[in-house]
Amino acid sequence: MGDVMIDHTSLNVSDYEAAKKWYSAALAPLGIEIIMEFPKSITGHVDTAGYGWNGKPFFWLASGGKTTPHIHLAFRAQNRAQVKAFYDAAIAAGGRDNGGPGLRELYHPNYYGAFVLDLDGNNIEAVSHGPD
Repeated sequence: MGDVMIDHTSLNVSDYEAAKKWYSAALAPLGIEIIMEFPKSITGHVDTAGYGWNGKPFFWLASGGKTTPHIHLAFRAQNRAQVKAFYDAAIAAGGRDNGGPGLRELYHPNYYGAFVLDLDGNNIEAVSHGPD
């Protein structure tokens, strides 16, 4: 059996259109974009947007109302510059600082992450694991 990997996950949000705008801006520096969308008329209960790359969505937003309690999601960055670009874009789009870009050596010597609270208060992170 290969590496254990989560195929996809979803997050319900209180304001679907605002969340799409925020996540589109925050995740763009990581090369993550909306791959597909399905309206409530198709899903039967919520509007959804699937974010990913190379044609494969792995992170879904849904208009099902705010997820509670808050959650923490970490997105892999290719390098430290992408982590900083994520942080800057997420803050500029209206996110709140929850730990600026920097080394978090308590996890391992090259763990470089940045944390931003999204519009609903979820802790969204970008992280790079390699030395720069």
